[in-house]
Amino acid sequence: MIKGKQASSGVNRHSYPSDLRITDVRACTIAGAERFIYPTIRIDTNQGVSGLGEVFVLGNAEQSLVFKPYLVGKNPLEIEPILQTIRRFAGQEASGGFSAIDIALHDIAGKVYGVPVWRLLGSRVRDRVRIYCDTQGDKSPKVYGARMAKRKKLGYTFFKMDLYTHLVAHKPGAVHQNGAATEKGIRHLCEILEGVRDAVGWDAPLAADHFGNLSVKDCIRYAKAFEPYQLAWAEDMLPYTDWQGLKAISEATTTPQLTGEYGFGLKEAFRPLIDNRAVDLIHPDVTVCGGLLELRRIAEYADLHGVPVALHSCNGPVAQAAGVHAAAVMMNFVALEYHAVDCPFWADLALGPGRPVVEDGFMRVPDAPGLGIELNEDVVRKHLKEPGYFEPTPTFDRPILGGRPSRPNANSWRQLF
Repeated sequence: MIKGKQASSGVNRHSYPSDLRITDVRACTIAGAERFIYPTIRIDTNQGVSGLGEVFVLGNAEQSLVFKPYLVGKNPLEIEPILQTIRRFAGQEASGGFSAIDIALHDIAGKVYGVPVWRLLGSRVRDRVRIYCDTQGDKSPKVYGARMAKRKKLGYTFFKMDLYTHLVAHKPGAVHQNGAATEKGIRHLCEILEGVRDAVGWDAPLAADHFGNLSVKDCIRYAKAFEPYQLAWAEDMLPYTDWQGLKAISEATTTPQLTGEYGFGLKEAFRPLIDNRAVDLIHPDVTVCGGLLELRRIAEYADLHGVPVALHSCNGPVAQAAGVHAAAVMMNFVALEYHAVDCPFWADLALGPGRPVVEDGFMRVPDAPGLGIELNEDVVRKHLKEPGYFEPTPTFDRPILGGRPSRPNANSWRQLF
């Protein structure tokens, strides 16, 4: 048996895992595609290894920074104990901050151990991850079809369209006073849908989203009218919390139902949908659902029940890279969203072998340690939503969670969101 220094000879000791400690949590906010923002965090350590994470586009970096006192001094490789400690504060209001921390801790662990994040989650079952691209709507079936045809020419093989009811509101008698389409209005929506179908092909996967604030009965009317167009899914016809309503829609139509982009936690959000067979597919977002570990649990539970998983993502390159790693190990994966097709600088926000870039409708699964990316500081600084590139965050050095704030006159944590 080899002991002592001899055991370490020839071994890369770039990092000593047992001595690793978190020293700081910092953030910056990038102005991204289509008026979205990408709140991005960085967890630093005493050995110069840092990890990147990202909060959901509708959140803010403070949702992660409030956890800073519970992270500093901890070994970042103890991912599950750390997450268990802060999860009691991570309800729906802070789900994005919790998720970003999970992603950043995995990035650190992968770098320290010299393995890609997907290896920390399980075994890779695919080398490339299929992408579905979203496309903003238009009132004209021809114009909308032309937009989607451009997507197809770029190599995409999976498509999603916005099918807002207001796209037909200019048509006389197309929309009820309650905002739902009349039968005439639904026929006009189907004309738009048909124009897109003709553009991308009738055998290509095509999903639809953003129908408006509808009742269960109206959702059923829409979904039944969409049946001839064989959608891959109709997305969020009702909020994910209304599993009873979603189940009623699913049982009344052959148009597949999907939801879940705002859901946090397997137990809290996804078990009711899966256990009750309320939808045909689930749609978690790694920046909302609880991060990579929770996403793995959600996907595995769904797989046990025969439910496929599509991944929502209208985020920046850090979250997109995390989605690629998560998808790499999922047996029941369908497609990962990409919401920056028309953003000229999006791909340049990151550097590294794991930089998420679309190639013929797919993103490659990287073998590089961690997420495989770093931010491109020069480009990011040009697109900051507000001044400050990972500046110190002394405001968050002392706890403000778990009862009384520890600073006089400090705001409660809920007031941060």
